[in-house]
Amino acid sequence: MDLAFPQIAAAIAIFCFVSGCATTTPPEGFYQGETPYTMETDTMKRLEKIPELGQPQITIAVYNFPDRTGQRKPNVKFSQLSTAVTQGPETWVINGLKAVGGNEPWFIVVERQGLDAIIKERQLIRSTRELYDGESDVKNQLKPLKFAGLIVEGGIVGYDTNITSGGAGARYFGIGVSEQYRTDQVTVSIRLVAVQTGEILLTTSATKTIASYSSGGDVFRFLDMSTKALEIETGVATNEPVNYAIRTTIEHAIHNLIYEGIDKGLWAFKIEE
Repeated sequence: MDLAFPQIAAAIAIFCFVSGCATTTPPEGFYQGETPYTMETDTMKRLEKIPELGQPQITIAVYNFPDRTGQRKPNVKFSQLSTAVTQGPETWVINGLKAVGGNEPWFIVVERQGLDAIIKERQLIRSTRELYDGESDVKNQLKPLKFAGLIVEGGIVGYDTNITSGGAGARYFGIGVSEQYRTDQVTVSIRLVAVQTGEILLTTSATKTIASYSSGGDVFRFLDMSTKALEIETGVATNEPVNYAIRTTIEHAIHNLIYEGIDKGLWAFKIEE
């Protein structure tokens, strides 16, 4: 037997009510994805606006900046092998150091992640020149690699989930609405080490909160007591990207490191004459 008109009207009204509780329509171009773009953060802009260095550029090296949290992506259904945070944070450390001072960069960052590849390529150049060009004194044909006086070390030392969580909901005659929120927290630690002495000159850390929010509604109602029932669900969730949070936290830690170095006399701003 077909549904009566009042029942159909009630179903439409319920659907409109629930769908109004959460935006379910994807933004324009959602299914095609965004065009790749370069993201510039507010913390990166702060690094670029740091005043000019009052001494020659500082050569600095970044080896590893590991994930020391051991955290895995949360999943209640099965074991998750993917890590909760990026495994390449040294990229953001290098970018942050290169950005300090903007057009008048403070640091010369030397390559250490791919050092083995550089050494192999230099060996290949030497052997090729010696074999085919007859150059016996090949040591003078390549400039020596730059060495760093300072090393940046540290890592992602904390990733805590469900620091704050909560929500609210209500149900009346089979119609329910709810909202939930959760905050996670990531902590980064950076230290500056002198190569000649091994002394830790500076150390700092930074913490950022990662926010997640979801809202939704649902309807479950019998339209016919024998067999027919109406069930509708709708919802939307917003999650701050973890990679973005880690990047901005690292950039903020570098900003702190610069000004701690100013306070301790390791470097100084250029004095305008």
